[in-house]
Amino acid sequence: MTDTIRLGDANTALTPADINNTLDAITHDLTRNKPASVLLLPPDITRLDSRAGELAAGLYQRLTAQDVRVRLMPALGTHRPMTPEQNRRMFGPDIPDDHILPHRWRDDLIELGQLDADWINNLSDGKLARAGIDQPMTVAVNRALIEGGFDTILSIGQVVPHEVIGMANYTKNILIGVGGPGTIHLSHFLGAVCGMESIMGRIDTPVRTALNRGFDTLVKPRADIRFLFTAVEATTTGTALRGLFYGDTPDDFLAAAQLSQQINLTKLPEKVDRCVVYLEPEEFTSTWLGNKAVYRTRMAIADGGELIALAPALETFGEDDAINRLIQRFGYHGTPATLDAVRNDNDLRHNLSAAAHLIHGSSEGRFTITYATGPDISADQIQSVGYQHADYQTTLRQLGIDPETTPPGIHTLADGKPAFYINKPALGLWSA
Repeated sequence: MTDTIRLGDANTALTPADINNTLDAITHDLTRNKPASVLLLPPDITRLDSRAGELAAGLYQRLTAQDVRVRLMPALGTHRPMTPEQNRRMFGPDIPDDHILPHRWRDDLIELGQLDADWINNLSDGKLARAGIDQPMTVAVNRALIEGGFDTILSIGQVVPHEVIGMANYTKNILIGVGGPGTIHLSHFLGAVCGMESIMGRIDTPVRTALNRGFDTLVKPRADIRFLFTAVEATTTGTALRGLFYGDTPDDFLAAAQLSQQINLTKLPEKVDRCVVYLEPEEFTSTWLGNKAVYRTRMAIADGGELIALAPALETFGEDDAINRLIQRFGYHGTPATLDAVRNDNDLRHNLSAAAHLIHGSSEGRFTITYATGPDISADQIQSVGYQHADYQTTLRQLGIDPETTPPGIHTLADGKPAFYINKPALGLWSA
């Protein structure tokens, strides 16, 4: 029986001693039955603030010291594989690159079964069928989880509000993070047709229901999978690790999600006319990732308002070549235009996560979206997908924002206009 650990609360900043004691306890639990091999599933560099990299490195050190074969597989989903430099930044210098396995979401898969098409459509209250989508959800995971010879698998990651599923992590880290196209595409589109505003920040959602069933019926019977969750809050001086949760039951996720709701949901007294979001260069190089600036703020921006995304390292749209081409082809033009494209274009129908992303990345005409970028992407490229463009350095000077020192919150900027500034969009959800 797996031990349970639930540590922390909304007012606690966990210390290095808390972290070390927790990792010692998890190591004891993982090695109780003397496993020969353990697979760790942390997030990638786009979740740098999750503290999961530090936890994975600590467990790697402890388990290998007991002669356990340990491998890491970052739960990339559709993201690009990490570079050796990103591996060092995320996990430190002591894990060999050949011990960090890539997840190729279109390959390396074992198909485990399907969830019924009618059942999935019912989760959407018929919205999938009205969009012309009538298909089962095919559940597949990276072959290493089932056939890689690992005695135990530990999924590690942060619970935080999420645009597709409501609250990130748990079964999402398995069926999306190391899953395949069938689950990734349909789950994203299910969330999109149900509406982000009805999903973000909520624990029970149609997408969560689907992924939990897929995990419980098709994955869990085939693999010993446990979970380590973090809860991290963005503060005016940095980030604080508020909670650590370990176990293998839905209740462990529920406890972490309830803490995340306390620390990661911000309710503003009224909607803002202008929001400025900084996208950290190490984490955000594509609009697929950078559009967290759109997702996480859309419920806080007034009609007729303005969103400025400060994106110095933006260089592309999609993390996947096929999805990148579809974003460039169809652009961010709102739900009706995207659903019409889905009905009429086979390429988009076969890449429903791209269609979902196009819906998620639109303001539906409510407010303008400006990407202020560096030299790696042109104004014409940004404008071609339906966004406005500005130069990053010029915008910093005009607004008087210093990403290194400007704290989050309401400011009157250098141009004399007020704005709500966010420097950690991945760590929160804002509404009014």
